[in-house]
Amino acid sequence: MRGVLVTGTGTEVGKTVVAAVIAHAHAASGETVAVFKPAVSGLEEGGEPDHALLRRAADSPQTDDEIAPHRFDPPVSPHLAAELAGELIDPPRVVDAARYAAEHADFLVCEGVGGLLVPLTLGYLVRDFARDLALPVVVAASPALGAINHTLLTVESARAVGLEVAAVVLTPWPADRGLIETSNREAIERLAQVRVETLRPIDLASPESWPDLKVP
Repeated sequence: MRGVLVTGTGTEVGKTVVAAVIAHAHAASGETVAVFKPAVSGLEEGGEPDHALLRRAADSPQTDDEIAPHRFDPPVSPHLAAELAGELIDPPRVVDAARYAAEHADFLVCEGVGGLLVPLTLGYLVRDFARDLALPVVVAASPALGAINHTLLTVESARAVGLEVAAVVLTPWPADRGLIETSNREAIERLAQVRVETLRPIDLASPESWPDLKVP
């Protein structure tokens, strides 16, 4: 399958936004784009849920179940959310659902949950899911202090199991960036030997204004 899996150096680092921008860029170029996320949590917090943003970005006709087969209210790790809901996340079913989505599109944008080592179950990590799909990985990271360590650890974790890291995206990239942000970008690019992109703050309501971020 053609596509990417977007992961993050942790939570709240812009992973969904990066995935949405990539999906929109490929759709805008004329490709049919499918989106997928194995589990969504935090629905009780309100706002546009991740799977809805991804669908809108890709201009996809996929249903909620086709994009995110597991959706939970509390903002906790998927394995705990499933336990609280009395559900079972079945890894083979999730992988099959992602592959089904890919079969009906030119390009698949799959968003992980949190970071690579977040458990979907206590025996199956997001990294295992990425390996089963064999997609290149895009790492979303904050450009602020701490970015070098967090990003290099994520890149190392991916490569340790044979995953290709297609790019790192630093976001939100500030207009008035300073020495720290600039140095972090240069250090990550050099130490990880990886393509480093930046993504400025965007207006989620106006996809037509989003940058053309296509990977790979």
